[in-house]
Amino acid sequence: MISFTIMAIAFGVVFLAELPDKTAMAGLVLGTRYRASYVFAGVAAAFAVHVALAIAAGSVLTLLPHRLVQAFVGVLFLIGAAMLLLKKDEGEEEVKAPADQSFWKVSGAGFMLILVAEFGDLTQIMTANLAARYDNPLSVGLGAVLALWAVAGIGILGGRTLMKHVPLRLITKVAALAMLALAAFSLYEAVAG
Repeated sequence: MISFTIMAIAFGVVFLAELPDKTAMAGLVLGTRYRASYVFAGVAAAFAVHVALAIAAGSVLTLLPHRLVQAFVGVLFLIGAAMLLLKKDEGEEEVKAPADQSFWKVSGAGFMLILVAEFGDLTQIMTANLAARYDNPLSVGLGAVLALWAVAGIGILGGRTLMKHVPLRLITKVAALAMLALAAFSLYEAVAG
């Protein structure tokens, strides 16, 4: 049976935890380059998979060594920042859209980015904890996936709006710096425990 109270708790906790996370940044970057609905379809599907894994795993994910998870996340952030910073500069007026912007290419890119970047993320572990705590996987799962979709939507739409006022080169550099900061924080947590 669905509990709207548990759904609301899961939504609030996951939304607040994910809002400043890499998902909004990834959605923002993808939203500046591709059709928003295609990006959202891929991202939404990836989040559905993540929530299903977290719900299925329940409290098992919390048994993973925290330091190992943080080290892995830190390395992923470093790779993402390096990719952004080392990307060939195409010039502000000459930013070209990717050649193939078909639904499957764009949604597949969004799906894979989120699937890899969010694995073992704090919100996935929190969702597993909430599922174990409330013993209502459907309510927790619905609340968590709706929160993740909301954050992704905000990032994607924000990216499209931001591009009208800010050059892509600046957005890319800010995103890279944010990823470097998150990498440093994650690696610090991995070392310090």
